[in-house]
Amino acid sequence: MLNFKIKSLQACRACIARSQFFHSSLRPCDKILCVLYPDPSSGYPPQYARDDIPRIYKYPDGQLTPTPEALDFDPGQLLGCVSGALGLKKFLESKGHDLLVTADKDGPGCEFEHLLKEAHYVVSQPFYPAYLTRERIQNSPNLKASITAGVGSDHVDLEAAMEHNVDVCEVTYCNSISVSEHVVMMILALARNYIPSYEIVSHGGWNIADCAQRAYDIEGMKVGTVAAGRIGQAVLKRLHPFDCELHYCDRHRLPKNIEERYNLTYWHDWRDMVSHMDVVTLNCPLHPETEHMINAETIKLFKRGAYLVNTARGKLCDKLVIRQALEQGQLAGYAGDVWFPQPPAEDHPWRHMPWHAMTPHISGTTLSAQTRYAAGTREILECYFNNKPIREEYQIVTNGQLAGTGAHSYSKGNATNGSEDAVGIDPHNPQGETVIRL
Repeated sequence: MLNFKIKSLQACRACIARSQFFHSSLRPCDKILCVLYPDPSSGYPPQYARDDIPRIYKYPDGQLTPTPEALDFDPGQLLGCVSGALGLKKFLESKGHDLLVTADKDGPGCEFEHLLKEAHYVVSQPFYPAYLTRERIQNSPNLKASITAGVGSDHVDLEAAMEHNVDVCEVTYCNSISVSEHVVMMILALARNYIPSYEIVSHGGWNIADCAQRAYDIEGMKVGTVAAGRIGQAVLKRLHPFDCELHYCDRHRLPKNIEERYNLTYWHDWRDMVSHMDVVTLNCPLHPETEHMINAETIKLFKRGAYLVNTARGKLCDKLVIRQALEQGQLAGYAGDVWFPQPPAEDHPWRHMPWHAMTPHISGTTLSAQTRYAAGTREILECYFNNKPIREEYQIVTNGQLAGTGAHSYSKGNATNGSEDAVGIDPHNPQGETVIRL
């Protein structure tokens, strides 16, 4: 079992007894359930490649990085797995709460479903989503909040959360730059034919022609992002020094000074844009209008030999259409780190299709990003324990209503999901990743 209980029941009762001595009422012992990915196959803790990571104090828009009261881990540690426990063990132990951690999250009767019934707070990750469906919310009478250790709450049925007064929050912006770097890496890996060339060397080969026959410069290529929110804009900014022709599609245009600074071309409809692009990167959310937006009909709009990168959500693309497009040469390459479902089955077609550069969902869970989303998770829990308001940008649902980022991004009538399926979009929202015109 990949589940462990950090605080014993006896210790919890002792904590309550101490609380009774100092206060007139008993202090409850909350259960915090973390659904995290499994430990490294080689064991935990790993041997780290670096001794430290750069300290980031604020994001490009000026928002401060997480500011918890303290940290009980060294920045750069592996925190997103079961044994890492988001660095919460000592903190929750000192507060007299129970920390429950599991990686068993799939199917009826899984540990996540069993433990959730008594949990007060549940923490999950977009990289290893534990789907908080309406049924699971209804069967969890103690649940106060669902916290995303990362960005993206489409694994939560937001409408059910509102109806049952379960708060939903996430650590906004904590790994947006991490994902944008991953996008640029994948564009270069596809265009330069990096992975096949690496494999030739790894297998003892040296035929340069085998490597070069599918390798191109991205200089002068037309690169378009579908959505230009935090991630989309960061991708454009990072590609600007490569002297590409940069394009974007979004429901609302970026400010004129941004367009001029990066020499951006605006498109009103993504379908019109992709037929001109050498590279297309998807940075939009998943909701009913975007599910399978790349399908048997829209793939025909792409320029033959285009590269497609998807680090947003797996169900933006029809998986069989992508495989066929690569086999037939409509696409020269496909890369991404998002799948459906996650984790994918061993026979998922994207594992074995030609000219791909797929990774597990790792773009937003670098050790650098883990420092931020673990710190943000603790900051959110501190706010709950101390009866302080959570940062507005972290809020999705608060006190039964859409709030903060959630109020800007979702419309109440379309906030039902609970799988990687649907998230509703407010058509009047001028901010963030959720402004794509479809």
